[in-house]
Amino acid sequence: MDPMDIVGKSKEDASLPKATMTKIIKEMLPPDVRVARDAQDLLIECCVEFINLVSSESNEVCNKEDRRTIAPEHVLKALQVLGFGEYIEEVYAAYEQHKYETMDTQRSVKCNSGAQMTEEEAAAEQQRMFAEARARMNGGAPVPQPEHPETEQPETDQRSLQS
Repeated sequence: MDPMDIVGKSKEDASLPKATMTKIIKEMLPPDVRVARDAQDLLIECCVEFINLVSSESNEVCNKEDRRTIAPEHVLKALQVLGFGEYIEEVYAAYEQHKYETMDTQRSVKCNSGAQMTEEEAAAEQQRMFAEARARMNGGAPVPQPEHPETEQPETDQRSLQS
């Protein structure tokens, strides 16, 4: 493959995040197996080449159908054409799982896109989300909520208790 075959970019520009790829590689291996840095680099290059190959074939499948946007079914057909048919079921299952996991996020973005928050509302929402995150980090320990002033003691009472 010519280095400029990747839509106007040199081969060196097309890469995957090294830290992420290293993490994926390590997760797939037993804990007692080590991978040489050269082997990691080679695996990353193989992944880039695989993505280029599948993307190119997906584009060809898409063009044959006179479409301008590559759809998931084009990628699945490309895998079949390239001889990776045995992986299609697993790839499709991963795609369905991804759709399911991102459905709530997409729905909440659509619901909130029409309603604009004031700066105060946004700050209050941010603080609520921080409190939820802290609670999760503390193993579910309850975190006091400033939204319920009737349950909090006034500052003067708290200072007198400390004295």
